[in-house]
Amino acid sequence: MVSSTNVTVVGAGSMGAAIAARLVQGGASVQVLARDAGKAAALPGVVPGAIGDPITGGIVVLALPYAAVGEVVARYADQLDGAVLVDLTNPVDFATFDSLVVPAGSSAAAEIAALAPGAAVLKAFNTTFAATLASGTVGAEPTTVLVAGDDADAKAAFTTAVEAGGLRVVDAGSLKRAHELEALGFLQMTLAAAGATSWSAGFALAR
Repeated sequence: MVSSTNVTVVGAGSMGAAIAARLVQGGASVQVLARDAGKAAALPGVVPGAIGDPITGGIVVLALPYAAVGEVVARYADQLDGAVLVDLTNPVDFATFDSLVVPAGSSAAAEIAALAPGAAVLKAFNTTFAATLASGTVGAEPTTVLVAGDDADAKAAFTTAVEAGGLRVVDAGSLKRAHELEALGFLQMTLAAAGATSWSAGFALAR
């Protein structure tokens, strides 16, 4: 069983910072690795480092643009066997902002799973913006993190860590559902980019 109390976040941008803060709030030991180690060091409560340093967490969150993921997964290939690997990317074609760059019917998560066959890949966080992760709310509702994956133990460890940080987690099904989650994330991004919603807004899930 993977420990939910040791997490590595790769990336110290707005998403990586917000996720790390939530995990620290929940009592996890959080390592943050960034290309600029100074950005990681500026985050409170984390163990900072640079991409290339050894991974210490059993849960590894790829808080990176999709285009940067392949290089990082290849760099850490020998350390990802047995890890829970969390993909939060939305593989948007930023040249057109009108399509996704993964094969039709596939997903970024599926592509990452093929690159890291020894890891339990989860899709999560891609339908939440950094602002709603930081605030913990969307309107009057708690921020909900949808997670898809095929490994029940991996989902359980992830859920424990994220819910301890004050967020709600909802199981969205198998890793095949990453396709639909990425479509939802893409829609949310295009709405914000068009000014129909804001980058601090989000979809609320009421129970």
